[in-house]
Amino acid sequence: MLVYPSAIDLSTAHVHYLSRELATRRREIGTRWRRLTVGRQALLALAHLRCGDTYAQLAAGFGIGIATVFRYIREAIEVLAAQAPTLDEAMMTARTKAYVILDGTVLSIDRIAADRPYYSGKKRHHGMNVQVLTDPFGRLLWASPGLPGATHDLTAAREHGIIDALAGVGLKCWADKACRGAARNVRVPFKGRRLKRWQRRHNTTHAKIRCVGEQAMATLKSWRLLRKLRCSTNRITNIVKAVLTLHLASA
Repeated sequence: MLVYPSAIDLSTAHVHYLSRELATRRREIGTRWRRLTVGRQALLALAHLRCGDTYAQLAAGFGIGIATVFRYIREAIEVLAAQAPTLDEAMMTARTKAYVILDGTVLSIDRIAADRPYYSGKKRHHGMNVQVLTDPFGRLLWASPGLPGATHDLTAAREHGIIDALAGVGLKCWADKACRGAARNVRVPFKGRRLKRWQRRHNTTHAKIRCVGEQAMATLKSWRLLRKLRCSTNRITNIVKAVLTLHLASA
């Protein structure tokens, strides 16, 4: 396999943050020696998350075995996922905002046609349903664990406790039509073709507010691994949390 120099479109703050967390992890478990330093392990994990490089590509580039790459990346993701904010912590941050924006996405996964629970009829591909909360400026606050792609957005929001958490702090939330009937504090657009003029104006204003939340989805999917996940569905939640932690650490 040919090896060539490459670059990752991230700042050094990401490497420094992950290096510190990995160094703490190594001290906790009493690691004495490894093939890669914490800085190189951090770079390895970032290349996988940001660029979506495969284990074989990373093994060739860093001069280590594929099994070692897998262990190093899994450890880095677990370390980062443990630092991700919980929903309660996100609510504490969100209480200082005027409102939040709730949106859902279906992350594409490599599944076969027989895996019906993971098939999203709306997106017409297999995936994992992830709900995201953002502030009024489109900055990520929290990302939910992944659920099978066939899960409806409102069902996912209720299962994660998002609706109850928003009601508990009395926070207004803007969401799409999928969350119709969620709660009084969850604002959704009017549905139907024959709408009155004031309803159409409401929908226009609502769309302008919600479109800011799409920036968060673009930020999430700028980590190219999330554009097409080919790992076990059991690992996707930790991957999403790891990406969220890195984003918040550099914000």
